[in-house]
This record gives sequence, structure tokens and C-alpha cells, in this order.
Amino acid sequence: MRKLVIFIAIVIGAMFLSPLRSAIAAEKPTVLKMPAIFADNMVLQRGIAAPVWGWAAPGEQITVSFREQKKTATANADGKWMLKLDAMTAGGPWEMDVAGNTSITIRNVMVGEVWICSGQSNMEFQLRSAHNAKEAIAESKNTQLRHFTLIKAQADQPLADCRGKWEEADPAVSGNFTAVGYFFGRKLQKDLGVPVGLIHTSWGGTPIEVWMSVKCIESDPDTAAAMEQYNRRVEQHKAALLQHQAKLAEIKAAYDKEVEIAKQQGRPAPAAPKLPAAPGGPGWKPAVLYNAMIAPIVPYAVGGAIWYQGESNAGNAKLYRKQMPMMIQSWRDDFACGEFPFLMVSLANFMQRREQPSDSGWAELREAQALTAQTCPKTGVAIAIDVGDAQDIHPRDKQSVGERLELNALALGYGKQIEYSGPVYEAMKIDGGKIRLSFKHIGGGLVAKDGDLKGFAIAGEDRKFVWADAKIDGESIVVSSPQVAAPVAVRYAWADNPECNLYNEAGLPAVPFRTDDWARK
Repeated sequence: MRKLVIFIAIVIGAMFLSPLRSAIAAEKPTVLKMPAIFADNMVLQRGIAAPVWGWAAPGEQITVSFREQKKTATANADGKWMLKLDAMTAGGPWEMDVAGNTSITIRNVMVGEVWICSGQSNMEFQLRSAHNAKEAIAESKNTQLRHFTLIKAQADQPLADCRGKWEEADPAVSGNFTAVGYFFGRKLQKDLGVPVGLIHTSWGGTPIEVWMSVKCIESDPDTAAAMEQYNRRVEQHKAALLQHQAKLAEIKAAYDKEVEIAKQQGRPAPAAPKLPAAPGGPGWKPAVLYNAMIAPIVPYAVGGAIWYQGESNAGNAKLYRKQMPMMIQSWRDDFACGEFPFLMVSLANFMQRREQPSDSGWAELREAQALTAQTCPKTGVAIAIDVGDAQDIHPRDKQSVGERLELNALALGYGKQIEYSGPVYEAMKIDGGKIRLSFKHIGGGLVAKDGDLKGFAIAGEDRKFVWADAKIDGESIVVSSPQVAAPVAVRYAWADNPECNLYNEAGLPAVPFRTDDWARK
């Protein structure tokens, strides 16, 4: 028995104490090699210098020929080499020749707009499962639209490479594409008239901490605490696992003894013992997906990023207010492509609708996303409060989401003079027993879709919200309730799954908001 426990301890120690082995074996380079992101069918970012890198024997001189350019680099002592192609105009296809002691030819290369598509399960959600999937897939053939999916991996340290491949949009493969990314990219390619490449890197059920680099995490004490908490959970899990394994060994030994006694007495063997369930794991370790699914593509030249995540952080929206801007800046610094547009999807309506106004973690997370969009340059948010599903955390209408993201991209990334947002709360003024609200992004006018305005709640100094009467008055909205004689605050669409219908003339839903900053009860 003692030997068994010692063996179990050794196995668990190896699982938790040794560094996680890279999914990409670390080999000393001897021949020319390119990372997976540089492959047939790829799209290079137009308009900015585009890094090209790989590995070769130390000291080997590498020449990259592409279009009219020819650039050289020399592999360093570790075998890594990198060069930059000058900014290019859109077009293609072309071939890229990479030559050293050996050579590589990358075919069918386009130059256009490259966007990262990242987040959790609603970004991972495939086109084949979306509304109108059959029609969308059947119409998807487009040599100007390309998609690269990073194969899922985790790592304790940043990896040098990943697994994945570039594919042209085509009915044979498009069903596997990220649905939000596909609808975003399809519309962007049509509106800009240039090739579009989508780099899809997502994993369902993940919190934002796993997509942040260690450097980014450590820059903020509150976020760094997540790493410390994880380490404590690991230690607790190791101890629990040891106890569990010892208990299993004890039960097995006792059962084996009963079987032997029954055999000696000529009795039937006893029923198999009921074994206790193993303890749950320590959860997600911060930075592991940044290391394995972002770091390997840094510093590939990109034009922007779309992000659908937040469900897994709805329990701590206050911290998310800091984390989202931190991560955006960190990615911008790492990719070194300037202040590229970063566009988020506001959490969709989900869960049971409540009869009375109440606090909501999902509403607070939406607020954190909206605040990020309002305070971070070239950052936008696509509202999905009207396209969710009360019964399904994965709503199937990904086309509305993708196309609303694309409106943000056109305005924030490409300077198009269009309305890209629904009404955004700007200011309030108390007028007797009423509150007048003013908005930005009214897009030609405020609209109550399908009847009277819904989704507004009002409160006095007692902080008790009740449903309110709300009416559009020109470019503002007047809110009141006979139950609140002296109002001080208004909330709109402040619920997990609110009933709300404020839009602008451009057909875009209002951003959920509150005028107060009261802590949750």
C-alpha cells in the first residue's frame, strides 16, 4: 500500500511540477523552416511593413522574394531570422520564394486586410451551425476570402509555432469557419473590394486571463492575483488528488480482502464497491492560450481584431473594466502594427427574463465592454442584445453580429463616414419628477421599434428601481414614473435578458446603460 501511494505521488508531481511540454517540439534548426502561418493561400496585410520570419541553420543567409521585392536576413545563433517586406497594395495571387541553403515556395498568396478573430465559444461557433447556414455555405465560394484556424493548444511558456492551415472560402470547407468571423469577413471583403484574411484563434469557456500575456497580467496587481489564486488551487488539487488516490487504494485493498474471504468460504463475490469521484481540476491557468494561440503568430502584420468573449468573466465585471483595455494595448504592442481597431461583441440577451428590475452580472459585463469602447481609441462594440436566445448561450444569429462588427470596422478602421453604433447614452438632466436623457449616435433619429419604448427603469434616492414610462422627445428621451416623485437615476436594458426596443434610424440597437454607479446589492 505504501509503495502505491509513493508511486501516485511521483506521477502527480510529474504532472504538476514539471514544465508543460510544448506541443511543438523544440528542435535546433538545421534546415530552412517557416511557421505555420506562412503557407499556401495566406493573406498578407496591405499598407504596412509585413514581417516574415522562420528558422534556418545559425548564420545561414535567407532571401525572400515577393512581387518586386527582394529582402535578406541572416539566422541568429538560435536559428531565428526575420525581415520586413515594404508596405504593399492589395492584390494577388502571387508566389513567395524563400531561399537559403534550401528553398520554400509559398503559393496563392494575397495581399489585403488581415483580422484576428478571437474569444470563447461564440467566436468558436462554426458557420455550419448558424442561422441560414445552408444558404451561406452554398454561396461561400470566394477566392478573395481566406481563413486560418489555430489548432487548440495550451502552454506554460510562449510557443514559437502553432498548427493550422489557410483555406479559401468554399462550400467544401466554409462550414468549419468561425461564423461571426465569416460574416464579418464576407461583408468587409465586399465593401472594401480587397482580399480579406481571417486568423481564427478561440476556445470555448475561457476567461480573459488566459488570453493575456504574463507580462500583461503582472502589470496589474488585481489581475496578477488571478495567477496566485490559480497556483493555490493547483496545490489544493494536488493534495486532494493524493487523498483521492490513497482512498481508492484503501477501498480496493478492502474489497480484494472481502473477495478472498468470500472465495475461501464458498460465497459469491461481494458487489463491486462504489468509488468516489475524482476532485475537480484547478481550472484555467492564466496566459496559457496567449502562449500557445497568440504568441506563435506574433508579429504577423494585421489590420484589426474582433473579440467575442465575456460570458466567463461576468462574475467580476469590475475587474474586466481594467482587463479589457490592458489586453487590447498588450496585443497592439506585441503585434507592433500601430493602433489597429479592436472590436468587441457585447454579450447577447440570455437566461430567463425577470419581471422586475434587478441587478445583473451580464449587464455589468456589457457595461465594462461599452466603457472600453468609449475610452480606448479605435475600439468599438457590436450590440447583440436583440439577437440572443433565452435558452441558449450560443445564439445562432451570427450574421447580424458579424455585420455590425463590420460597420465598426469600416468607420473606425477605414475612415468611412457611416453610422456604426446604436444610440449611446451621453448625459442626463433632472427636471422635476422626470429625467431627460441625451445620446450620441442617434443615426438620423431615435426609434422605438414595434411600439412604445420598453426596458427603462427609474429610481430615487432609495435606489429602488421600478419600470418607467419613456418617451422620445426629439433627440432625447424623457423618463418618469408615478412611483418615483424625485428620480435620480435611470437604467436601460439592465438585465441578463431585457425587454428593450430603443434603436436609431440606422436600424442599430441602443447600447445598454445606467446613469448610476451603485454597487450591486
